[in-house]
Amino acid sequence: MNDENAKKRIVVNNEVPGNENVPHDILVVASKLKSYIKARHGLNTSGDVIERISDIIRSRCDEAAVWARSDGRKTLMDRDFK
Repeated sequence: MNDENAKKRIVVNNEVPGNENVPHDILVVASKLKSYIKARHGLNTSGDVIERISDIIRSRCDEAAVWARSDGRKTLMDRDFK
């Protein structure tokens, strides 16, 4: 195999040093989310929803970070959310 036909191999390391101390904070403004749900759907929102939405956001960000790293970037972009 010559250099022209060689494929670029990207090794992705999903582990970030210090990852064990990531805070598990609420990631959304509860009042804004509750106002949106009330205005859009006429529903009240329990406090548990805010925690679950934060978990969903964390999960989606983790998935998007894998895409960014696989592209060899250090910047998370909107296109990484698939």
